Amino acid sequence: MTQLASAKIKKPELNRHTLRLIWRVFWEHARKYPGTSIVVFLSAIAMQIIAVTMPWFLKMFLDTVTNTALQAAEINRQLMWILGIIAALEISRWTIHRLFGIANIYMRANVMNDLSLTAFSNLLGHSHRFFTNNFTGSLVRKVARLSRSFEEITDQILFSIIPLFVIVTGILIVLFKRHIVLGIALAIWILLFGVIYYFIAGWKLKYDRARAEKDSEATGTLSDALTNVITIKLFSNYDHEKTIYRNVMNELKRLRFWGWGIGEAADGIQALLMIAIEVGLFYAWIRLWSSGQVTVGDFALIQGYLIVLFHRIWDFGRVVRRVYESLADAAEMVEILNTPPDIKDAPSAKKLAVSRGMVEFENVTFGFHDKRKVLENFSLRVKPGEKIALVGSSGAGKTTVVTLLLRFHDINNGKIMIDGQNIAEVTQDSIRTSVALVPQDTILFHRTLTENIRYGRLNATEKEIMDAAQKAHCHEFISRLPYGYDTYVGERGVKLSGGERQRVAIARAILANTPILVLDEATSSLDSEVEALIQDALKNLLKKKTAIVIAHRLSTIMQMDRIIVIDRGKIAEEGTHLDLIARGGIYKRLWSLQAERFIK
Repeated sequence: MTQLASAKIKKPELNRHTLRLIWRVFWEHARKYPGTSIVVFLSAIAMQIIAVTMPWFLKMFLDTVTNTALQAAEINRQLMWILGIIAALEISRWTIHRLFGIANIYMRANVMNDLSLTAFSNLLGHSHRFFTNNFTGSLVRKVARLSRSFEEITDQILFSIIPLFVIVTGILIVLFKRHIVLGIALAIWILLFGVIYYFIAGWKLKYDRARAEKDSEATGTLSDALTNVITIKLFSNYDHEKTIYRNVMNELKRLRFWGWGIGEAADGIQALLMIAIEVGLFYAWIRLWSSGQVTVGDFALIQGYLIVLFHRIWDFGRVVRRVYESLADAAEMVEILNTPPDIKDAPSAKKLAVSRGMVEFENVTFGFHDKRKVLENFSLRVKPGEKIALVGSSGAGKTTVVTLLLRFHDINNGKIMIDGQNIAEVTQDSIRTSVALVPQDTILFHRTLTENIRYGRLNATEKEIMDAAQKAHCHEFISRLPYGYDTYVGERGVKLSGGERQRVAIARAILANTPILVLDEATSSLDSEVEALIQDALKNLLKKKTAIVIAHRLSTIMQMDRIIVIDRGKIAEEGTHLDLIARGGIYKRLWSLQAERFIK
């Protein structure tokens, strides 16, 4: 499990490079909506400018009330004028806020949607090896985190960071204007506060990053256990799985404890700094007021600004933590987005054109690891319309031949040709729309039977779907279901038996009607009666098609044009069933073992 959890994609560090990648991904998606984004950010700034302006008019209000040099009528006139300005500012802020809200909803909803679609599209483009090295549950979590991270970071920027920047700038300008001592005192405090929080955030960051990674591992562990719940029940290994999950969760708990503990300590330091600046500014005001350099209104101005500033500063610690946590959450998916797929189409790749269906392997060498070659100098030619079978012991390389033909992996050396076209020089999609595969372990979508069969050809009519189902002998069991072809098959097709799933896969291949067909133990999950029916259907299906059949049950391939015996990544024998039996080699031994087992 450790190897799988670590995955091919290394856990990215939240360094400058990774942060640039994250911001670039967010920017590339946000800039698709330039007008809306500009309205959102300008509105956010405008609202805070008004917020900074309001305490100034409160100062003017108090200074006017306490001005003994003015007549009552003049005081009343000035107060009404100030009140009118305050009302106009409030109405303006309300109007801007509504505009901001509408634009923000539109921009954020669209960008989050686009991010999810980009992540989904990118994952589908990765190779078979990528998915064998990553937990499905973890990948799902990473996709969801990417859009949620954008939402959280955008919220913090619009509702906390921009307001704080505008408010701090405005307050400093006003206080410097009132008296340089007040401005310098607050400027020094803000600088000190920023330095302290910079180091606290950096200290906490490693715990946030580790927490995100461990959270992904916990999700993957949970998903792995739930996927294999039947195996757990069969072997009564409840306690073993609980121990594995408990160990991961305990480590996650430790990381949460330290991360949250650092956050709590930061809050305590923050509170002390706030007390210090409040007392310091009030002391400065008292000294300046005593010498007549400031007014009572300035006291209200300072108090109003401190309330606004403290509100923003107090949230700032949480803002920093949430931003870093969101960046850590986004980092893994962004790293995947910036990791080129293992298998890529050549820049000049054209669509594969199949007119005859000839398949050729020319001196193909391939290995999953440098020290272990599955195929070495492997050569095989399948004539147009020829039906061949690949047999051999487990691990001999039979399935590898098929996966290489579909270009799930790139070979180390040699060439694989279809009708004289190197599959490395054509598009992957065109290969897979020309070669249909019926796998041994069929996995279906949690969709209706109609949708699962139609997956072989999306534009197929209802009649064509039913015809394919009848040829694959699906129609019989589908007709007995309460909802017939509209029945949902459950996750991975769990509501169907293995044989039923296999027949659906065969129906899908029949509907695809590709010139090249690959059967990987296509009848392995069927009982003898249904197998006989399917074999008859496959004879009609295989007419005028090139077919490669992987078989362990040798009785199913006796009528093949040619049987290829693979041993240790090389062709050991080839010929018809009778030829190979007469030769007395590996095939004869395998046949005898199966025949003796059958007789017993």
